[in-house]
Amino acid sequence: MNTYTRPDTIIDFCLAPLQLDPRSEASRETRRRLEHVLRTYQLKLAQPVAVDFSHMPTLTINEAAHGYE
Repeated sequence: MNTYTRPDTIIDFCLAPLQLDPRSEASRETRRRLEHVLRTYQLKLAQPVAVDFSHMPTLTINEAAHGYE
């Protein structure tokens, strides 16, 4: 798995499963907001943040607990 440090590559990786239309206003706004968050976070740390998705723990959603059975 690759390690990503640039906000645009992190965003591309995260949004890829959603198959959003890149020309839609919602897609552009989503990317704009995520890029702002990542860049702000990186500035606060004073260095780029590397994200390695291969070390991401599995997230299990209990749909029954939320009434989505």
